[in-house]
Amino acid sequence: MGNIVIAPVGENSDALFVGIREFPTEKIVLLSNKSYIDKANSIKKDLEKFKIPVQIKEMEGELWESTFKAVADIKKIEGDKDILINVATGDRIMQCAATSAAFVNGIKAFNVAGDKAALLPVLKFNYYRILTDKKLDILKFMYKNKCCASLDELSKKTKMSLPLVSYHINGNLKSEGLKELGLVETSGKKRKVEINLTRLGKLLIEGYIS
Repeated sequence: MGNIVIAPVGENSDALFVGIREFPTEKIVLLSNKSYIDKANSIKKDLEKFKIPVQIKEMEGELWESTFKAVADIKKIEGDKDILINVATGDRIMQCAATSAAFVNGIKAFNVAGDKAALLPVLKFNYYRILTDKKLDILKFMYKNKCCASLDELSKKTKMSLPLVSYHINGNLKSEGLKELGLVETSGKKRKVEINLTRLGKLLIEGYIS
C-alpha cells in the first residue's frame, strides 16, 4: 500500500510529481484556497493519467487555522494509514503552516529541491499523547472562560491546589509544563502571573490538532 499524500496547492506543482516518484502514493489530497482552486482542478486532471485518486479539500478562513483543521480532519478520516505531507508545493506561508501541522500531528513531511525529495526532521510527536487529563482540563477551562489573571485565580476556578496548577503550567525537570509546550504564555511574577492560551493552545482545544 502507498501513502496518503497531503499537498498544499501553490506555484510549485512540479514538486508534487517529484514526490510521487520518490514515495509510493495511494491517494493525494490537495489543500487549496479559493485563489488556487482552478490550479487544483488542473492538477487533478493531470494526475488522472497516473490513475492516482485525488481529493481537493477547499480551505476557507484564516490560513493557519484552516491548514491545521484540514490536516487533522484528514488524519481522522484516514485512521492508521501512512500519511505524508509534501510541503514543497505551497507558497512560503503554506510551507510553514503545513510543516507545523505535520509536527503537532506526528505526521511525516518532506520537501523537494530540484528533482530530489527529502524527509524533514519532523518528530513522531502528538500533543494529545503527552498531555495528562489535568493539563487538558486546564486548557479547556481557559479556552471556555478566557482565564486567568493569576495562578491563584486559575487554582480557585479549577479547584486544583496552587502547587499543582503551577506544576502543570511551568513543569519541572522531569515533565514539561504547558508553557514549555507552547500552549500557554505567562507574564508577571510569582502569584501575579497572567496566563493566556497561545494560538497553538487554542487550535488544540478546538480540535484542530489530533
